[in-house]
Amino acid sequence: MSDLPRKAVTRTAKLAALPLGFAGRATWGLGKRIVGESADLVGRELQQRTAEQLFKVLGELKGGAMKFGQALSVFESALPEDVAGPYRAALTKLQEAAPPMPTRTVHAVLAERLGEDWHELFLEFEDKPAAAASIGQVHRGVWHDGREVAVKVQYPGAGEALLSDLNQLSRFARLLGPLVPGMDVKPLITELKDRVSEELDYSLEAQAQQAHAGEFADDPDVVVPDVVHQCEQILITEWIDGVPLSEVIADGTQEQRDRAGQLLARFLFSGPARTGLLHADPHPGNFRLLPGGPDGDDDWLLGVLDFGTVDRLAGGLPSPIGESLRMTLDGEAEAVYELLCTEGFVKETIDLDPDGVLDYLLPIIEPAKVDAFTFTRGWMRSLAARIADPRSPAYQLGKQLNLPPAYLLIHRVTLSTIGVLCQLGSTVRLREELEEWLPGFVLEEAVDEEDPAAEA
Repeated sequence: MSDLPRKAVTRTAKLAALPLGFAGRATWGLGKRIVGESADLVGRELQQRTAEQLFKVLGELKGGAMKFGQALSVFESALPEDVAGPYRAALTKLQEAAPPMPTRTVHAVLAERLGEDWHELFLEFEDKPAAAASIGQVHRGVWHDGREVAVKVQYPGAGEALLSDLNQLSRFARLLGPLVPGMDVKPLITELKDRVSEELDYSLEAQAQQAHAGEFADDPDVVVPDVVHQCEQILITEWIDGVPLSEVIADGTQEQRDRAGQLLARFLFSGPARTGLLHADPHPGNFRLLPGGPDGDDDWLLGVLDFGTVDRLAGGLPSPIGESLRMTLDGEAEAVYELLCTEGFVKETIDLDPDGVLDYLLPIIEPAKVDAFTFTRGWMRSLAARIADPRSPAYQLGKQLNLPPAYLLIHRVTLSTIGVLCQLGSTVRLREELEEWLPGFVLEEAVDEEDPAAEA
């Protein structure tokens, strides 16, 4: 029997309490304004109370509630500091852990999937979980050949809980929107629902992880653990130690922050080019900083975990992304607009001013303008406020743009990664990574001119 709070009444009651709480606080806010308090002040206090309740409930549940909380948590940088501060610790906790399964349940799953003599496959197995997340938890062990391993055990009933929670959350997605200014929560929930069956299939995760492990086997910057064994509900991989990015965000040195940010950006853009896969769950709990040598922080490596959600991109990231980015930086308004229309970002029924579109995009791509850019929460907040303000031209234009389905997951991963970079406060040479890995960002003619071999 599952140890998730699976009963529909229990789970639905917890989640259904959220919109009721939102409505109650809205009434409270109206009363405060009637007696003369500032609308801005009341709005911030309302947002803070809403966020505190949301993450308290999500933290008590696994399944879709946990998955949604993790996805939302990387956008914490977009929130005003006086709102984000009080519950930043709760967000970090969501990124790293969830209440564990009882040991008897773990043993029952292992016996069912690996056989009653499953103990004989391990020299050691720790009953206490090393980590717990939305659909499974990880135990540390030593495989029979002496390798230290991470044993991921899927929660019984995880799929049912995942879909139930996300369906419930989607019913009041509009009420969740104000938590992250400028972000439409409903497509995020829809996209998470679309990925449920894939994430529950550990065979797909094993394939994606092994593809990365093989490609990055001798990489000087990125470590991906090998897959040791996989079967239904069980995924066993090599164990890697390291400092979780959530800890680097909390109290890492600036050197660690910059190194982590650089390697995270490098992995984001190089992964699709090298494997045809995009790691699509970039919250801090899925990354580690590992010491790579005897010479100090310059040798930190990035350990990458959890390949349960990936986007399959044969040939790497779509070249129109790089092309539009390059043309925007060069101020080619008409060319950018034409490409966005061709790719479906502007629907045929919509007519926009190309110069207005360029003005909309330029602040967003600021990190690609310079050799090195420092990502900060303040910068992220300014972008979010600009897009969320109904009085802003950016708000009006943004409402008319379209996000084609083929770009949905890429868009979320990019935004999530930028959110993590802002949490880290990293200074990153982003343009360097774009030039190396993003198709279309560098003109082929320019490459030929710089490469004597190309001329030969």
